[in-house]
Amino acid sequence: MPFRCTALLLLAISVIAVADAGEVPAGNDAHESGRAIYNYRCYFCHGYSGDAKTLTSTYLAPPPRDFTRSDPHMLKREDMIDTVKNGRPGTAMHGFARLLNDREIVQVVDFVRLEFMLEKRPNTRYHTDANGWPEHERYRHAFPFATGSIPLDTPWQALSPSQVRGKQLYLTSCITCHDRARVNDEGAAWSKQSVSYPRNNYSHTEIDAVSSASIYVKHDVAPSVDDLSVQAREGKALWQQNCAFCHAADGTGENWIGSFLEPKPRDLTDAAFMRSMTRYLLRQRIREGLANTSMPAWKNVLDDEQIDQIISYIDEAFFTLGSE
Repeated sequence: MPFRCTALLLLAISVIAVADAGEVPAGNDAHESGRAIYNYRCYFCHGYSGDAKTLTSTYLAPPPRDFTRSDPHMLKREDMIDTVKNGRPGTAMHGFARLLNDREIVQVVDFVRLEFMLEKRPNTRYHTDANGWPEHERYRHAFPFATGSIPLDTPWQALSPSQVRGKQLYLTSCITCHDRARVNDEGAAWSKQSVSYPRNNYSHTEIDAVSSASIYVKHDVAPSVDDLSVQAREGKALWQQNCAFCHAADGTGENWIGSFLEPKPRDLTDAAFMRSMTRYLLRQRIREGLANTSMPAWKNVLDDEQIDQIISYIDEAFFTLGSE
């Protein structure tokens, strides 16, 4: 049998074998539900395309799994379901049993197996309209610094006018996510600070009463506020989708991701700081971002009405803001 026919036959057998294991075809409602869960819960470490080419993976040892290189016959479906549910000891993979029910765990596992491991699909790209990056080409001058084709520490005087604009744009807009740019001189190694070594192997589902090792879970719970205004209720949903990742669900910035950032995300419950904060100042900072921090500009992702809704939620849930 010709090689190509043999390969196609083997692929067909693989598809049948995986389908027999309980997975569903692409386009199915369950598959799309799995995609939505993956794109919200898993992309940060494993990447939108399942290849683990992420900023996070450069910090983790061992790195997150590259699903595009995983054999679905060697990596069993039931083992993946167990890993998503309970975590994997000795790695940064924590259990999601607290966040996902059994049906959702099965859906996301089946999505990964079919989308990445079997069919090698890209899922989605980072810089798309759907991910809040309309007209991504407008950042083109910064692309050489994001991709590493031009070292970030190239002297300003050695750059062309276009490259100067690109470096300025990179430093003000792109470095929030692309902060591991290529440089000629790495300099001294960063001093490392202990962040968390949970005795239950990175599973943040409980707080250890003895060591308080898993100290982050309590900050992933939004405060219970009675009688939120309509605008603040809309803002709460936007907060959870866009802001809680760094500032935590409770606004303190003391969640797991927030603990990695330097300077730390602003604690919006801190009275000493918030007494001087007004709606006008907060609106400007959300729209334009803050230089030399991980706070990006949101004006191209959120419109003015959505920003005001988030501000109303901050005002009603975390700290009463001053007037305009």
